[in-house]
Amino acid sequence: WLPALQLLRHASKAVTRHWKAMNFQRQKLLAVTEYLAPRPAVPPRCLPRPTAQGHQEDGHAAVLRRQVQETLRGSRMVAVCQYNSMPDEDVVTLRHYLRKHDIHVKFVLNEIVRPVLAQSKYRNLLPLFVCRNILLVSPETRAREMLRVLKGVPQVNLLGACIDDTILSRQGVENFARLPPLEVSQGQTVAALSLLSSQTCSLLQRGPAHLTALLDQHIRQLQDVAGPTEPPPG
Repeated sequence: WLPALQLLRHASKAVTRHWKAMNFQRQKLLAVTEYLAPRPAVPPRCLPRPTAQGHQEDGHAAVLRRQVQETLRGSRMVAVCQYNSMPDEDVVTLRHYLRKHDIHVKFVLNEIVRPVLAQSKYRNLLPLFVCRNILLVSPETRAREMLRVLKGVPQVNLLGACIDDTILSRQGVENFARLPPLEVSQGQTVAALSLLSSQTCSLLQRGPAHLTALLDQHIRQLQDVAGPTEPPPG
């Protein structure tokens, strides 16, 4: 028979592992036998930096760089713009209005476009790629139409451009847009050159013409003084 209530006493375990200081002789033995790595003959800071020859280039990045090269090679106008966030509908509208003037919008990454620009004639545009940028490219010089479209899009700011292998700032692009078309300029140049040649020709012919007029007047005066001549006989 067991009682209904039993009292049990739980005693704590005896802790036998206490921290004890290591013997001094053992400390000396461990310090003497500690492994020391050999020092290099040449300090690491004096060695040349390792090159990344074994690093394999990402295939996707190589394809993007090739596309950027082809785009720059076939464009007479390359404009660099700062792009701020805008709704997708506005981006589609901007692309549509620019495409009507044969201007294409290219979204590029700085780590992709910078190596391409550094090895091309557009290397002076590198300081403009410091934030999120887009490229406006066209096979023709459509600066006037581009400025007209960007005037209504405050999220896209023009930073600079390269038109016909000439680096221009924003003010330079605006001045270029005010110039007349190439056909009109060629016509004005031809008119100015033909005017100079016609003036030179008239100046050269003025002396002989004046001399001829004086001789004719002198002959008429002599005929008036001599009187009418008699008709020759039958």
